[in-house]
Amino acid sequence: MVADRIRRMTFASIYPMYVQKVERKDRSTADLDRVLTWLTGYDGPGLARAVADEVDLETFFAEAPAMNPDAVLITGVICGVRVEEITDLLMQRIRWMDKLVDEVARGKKMSSILRGSTAA
Repeated sequence: MVADRIRRMTFASIYPMYVQKVERKDRSTADLDRVLTWLTGYDGPGLARAVADEVDLETFFAEAPAMNPDAVLITGVICGVRVEEITDLLMQRIRWMDKLVDEVARGKKMSSILRGSTAA
């Protein structure tokens, strides 16, 4: 099943792809890290540790220090699926992350990406 394969993917395997995606669109890794921090509560060293430890996505989200309560405001389509309609919480979180990275890469304003929040 695709969902099982995605759950087992390591954060270390997708983070470099996220970096490439945002840098290709002239955005910075700092912007990427800011949205990941906003979503998960990880800080910079925490993200680096998740990469170094090669944690899978299930563990990455299970150990997230503080999922942002405003993440429920993330809506739209990613991979042909409306993120707000995903019933599997882990898959929804993964797609939220994908959606935020897409928004960074598209050059959306950071205040909009962070759903009006000014916090990291």
